[in-house]
Amino acid sequence: MTTLSGKTVFLTGSGGILGTTYVRRMLADGAKVIASELPGARYEGLKEAFGQNDNFSLYQMDVSKEDEVVAVFEKILKDGHKPNVFFNNASITGEMLMKEGAEFPDFSNTTLESWNKTLSVNLTGPFLVAREIDRQVIGKWDLKLINIASMYALRAPHHDIYQGMPFKNFSAYQATKAGVHGLTLWLASYWRKKATVNTLAPGAVFNRHSEEFQKRVSALIMQDRMAQPDEIADVALFLSSDASSHMTGQFINVDGGYSAW
Repeated sequence: MTTLSGKTVFLTGSGGILGTTYVRRMLADGAKVIASELPGARYEGLKEAFGQNDNFSLYQMDVSKEDEVVAVFEKILKDGHKPNVFFNNASITGEMLMKEGAEFPDFSNTTLESWNKTLSVNLTGPFLVAREIDRQVIGKWDLKLINIASMYALRAPHHDIYQGMPFKNFSAYQATKAGVHGLTLWLASYWRKKATVNTLAPGAVFNRHSEEFQKRVSALIMQDRMAQPDEIADVALFLSSDASSHMTGQFINVDGGYSAW
């Protein structure tokens, strides 16, 4: 029995390692999936991987651009879609902001430009999506909104594990992910009779990390390993399904026990 049969899921930032896993799993579980992504390699990869599936639709959208979010919502509804599950998954990390070969800055050298760019994607983006839900969709049918945060949203990072690595834990990323859960709490209360709103917080997900970094981060995790993308998707599917109907305003860690220590 498929748990997402009859669901139409709208997913932002669909082209990354978790986004593509969510799309694959949701389609396999019987959902219709409306994906959005920036133009470029990730967008083309989604089209190549899922474009032949009749239950898959793809739109170009930058979640930090107000006019694009408004226009895509209008187009989705004009095209006859009725999304009843929304995922604010689009996100930018410090690594994504760095140009190839550039040295990752320490905190004192963090630029205002990189800080503001992270806020615009990671926090303003979810706000713009939620606002269009409120303007164009809320009250028309039952809804679920899942905001994607991070294990670092409510827990301090261990900066030592990043020593000597080509990347560091980025202050703006943590600040925005904490803000995402603040938005979840506000919306859960505001939409309390119209929709459920929850935060999914993935832990450290393996994505071709070096053996040394895997060793360092795994030492901080009760299960002594990083997560596989499908393990995060398992919980994403649960939150998308009717099985989570009495959950709202919650922060759900999927981090192998990192936050429990």
